[in-house]
Amino acid sequence: MSEQTLQRVDMVRVRDLRRTYGSGPAAVHALRGVSFDVPRGELVALKGRSGSGKTTLLNLIGGLDTPDEGEISVDDTEVVGLGESGLLRLRRDRIGFVFQSFGLIPILSAAENVGVPMRLRKVAAAERDERVALLLGLVGLADHAEQRPGELSGGQQQRVAIARALANRPALLIADEPTGQLDAETGLAVMELLRAVVRSEGVTALVATHDANLLGLADRVLELSDGHITEDRSQAA
Repeated sequence: MSEQTLQRVDMVRVRDLRRTYGSGPAAVHALRGVSFDVPRGELVALKGRSGSGKTTLLNLIGGLDTPDEGEISVDDTEVVGLGESGLLRLRRDRIGFVFQSFGLIPILSAAENVGVPMRLRKVAAAERDERVALLLGLVGLADHAEQRPGELSGGQQQRVAIARALANRPALLIADEPTGQLDAETGLAVMELLRAVVRSEGVTALVATHDANLLGLADRVLELSDGHITEDRSQAA
């Protein structure tokens, strides 16, 4: 393996990313030339007020939206220009998503919710069950496998959502305000869980949050304001 290959350890590479919604006087310039890299295995927190561009940036990196200009690479795959089938594979196989709203299926148990992504990939039942049990144990819900979302607290539901996001062993975990519906203590516990998951599963994570109390758990903090990165700060573990 060449020295150049050994040095290439970025999970995410973003170059001159621009995204505008609307046109004319009503145009909203969500991103205005954003560039940064995220090394593999790093937990990066995106900080900024509502409307600063955090969600737009995550949606572009996750292939949920298309930039007006710029380049995005995730796990050595160029995202911009991928066809819909390529984007579907990227999101299914390489990226896990965690949202503020949990997004669990109400009629399914916690275990069944975690298993959904593997069913879509047609993973064998025995392998799927083993992975579900491992992940529920990882997020501290081994004893709640058969409960449905309505029988779980908000923090427990978000833990199920995190386990589901990890089901297909993603290289990148994208979390958009994952603690937004939780109280401060539960939110801190969920953020600590995300940090532990990054370490134990070897994934890279991008987490958008407006909660200053959670930023100290990140390896690095990127602050966005008016579509620009205004601060890029690394932190001691």
